[in-house]
Amino acid sequence: MTNKANRASCFIDMPFGKKIDPISGIKVDFDQVFNAGIKPAVEATGLECIRGDMESNGGIIHTAMFARLLICEFVIADLTLANPNVFYELGVRHTAKPYSTIPIFATISDLPFDVSLVRAIPYDLEQGKLTEHAQDLLISAITERINNVLYGPLSKDSPLFQLFTDFPGIQMSHEVTDVFRDQVDYSEAFKNKLEDARMLGSKDLVRDQIRTIQSDLGNLKVVERGILIDLFLSYRDAEAFDDMLSLYDEFPSELKNSIIARQQYGFALNRKGEWRKAITVLEKVVTEFGDSAETYGLLGRVYKDRCQADDESRLAKSGFMEKAINAYTRGFEAEPMDYYPGVNAITLLLIKNDTDSAAEINRLLPLVMFAVLRQGGADSSDYWTLATVFELAMVGKDTRLATKVLPRLLSTDAKNWMFQTTLDNLTLILKQQTDVEYKAFMQECITEITKQL
Repeated sequence: MTNKANRASCFIDMPFGKKIDPISGIKVDFDQVFNAGIKPAVEATGLECIRGDMESNGGIIHTAMFARLLICEFVIADLTLANPNVFYELGVRHTAKPYSTIPIFATISDLPFDVSLVRAIPYDLEQGKLTEHAQDLLISAITERINNVLYGPLSKDSPLFQLFTDFPGIQMSHEVTDVFRDQVDYSEAFKNKLEDARMLGSKDLVRDQIRTIQSDLGNLKVVERGILIDLFLSYRDAEAFDDMLSLYDEFPSELKNSIIARQQYGFALNRKGEWRKAITVLEKVVTEFGDSAETYGLLGRVYKDRCQADDESRLAKSGFMEKAINAYTRGFEAEPMDYYPGVNAITLLLIKNDTDSAAEINRLLPLVMFAVLRQGGADSSDYWTLATVFELAMVGKDTRLATKVLPRLLSTDAKNWMFQTTLDNLTLILKQQTDVEYKAFMQECITEITKQL
């Protein structure tokens, strides 16, 4: 059974107690509808069922409600009584999530708009309550709708996401509000558990411990999404790419469709040698979500790996080099403050080593250096910022700056794969050097970084 604190949540937006429908005059027992029809359906899927009056947190009730509407993995909104507040709240929800919003309504009077537009589920009442038959029908309909999101096939239920293919939605984390303090506390404990696993040293021990942590979660379809992503990235840090691919296959359908999951899925595919499939996955992410430094950076890495592959011909490597440079450059131009794709473009242009490449390096170098300086430059404590400064120093043959940054780089709490990425780039830069003295300096630096593996 999945621990309550790590379960994904379903927020129930509905009236409480007994309320009179102003059109039909029927007194509806909403507590009975909740307890007999809604709650059993939600709990049957393994989700945590939360109604507005169940909040135990202090503060302004609207703050808690809007947090739930924006963050909860699922929302069920009861449109009975045609309450303007509920319709407004449904609209708020539809701006945040393309899937997982389930409107329901009692068939006691007409609603002020066509509920088929939002795929609302009807339910029948007798004397204001669900009959046993109506209860079974409602449970079945809600359960089916939730399971479609958890297991697929997915179908967008937000009119905004249906209308605009690039609608961004609203991304919020549980940390922005104390409404989710139980999940935040659990998530923090979970992160610490994963960090302890990563400190075990041996990759085999790390991987085994992460697998044990995963098995303790129970049914992954109903685990809080942030926890699943933390687990996914922990496998990446442990270079357990088979486990990454297997975990992705077990993700709930809407998480599989998220940009971060698909980006990292493409990364893992490439590391497993399935580079063609990785390209397809990442190019589709660009098509559906637009240009981004992260996606193009990962796509550039796939092409970069093919440049160095032993099974590729010289002409093929040249073609992959062009594609890698183009991907990295597009990523940097999409988000000029993200220096990662920019420095990789410069490294590959240096290797290409022709007149056009030299001109492009001169164009990109000050832009990338400005971006990295905005993130703290040589005074940063972030590994990737320091690594970028170091690589740019190497490209510019600035031994003074490289000597200053190297000790700080080595003292960061970086993962093996992060040091290895830097080593791979430095090795490529080293191959282009002809100055014997400078090559010796570079080799000394490479040796020091190698000791961190």
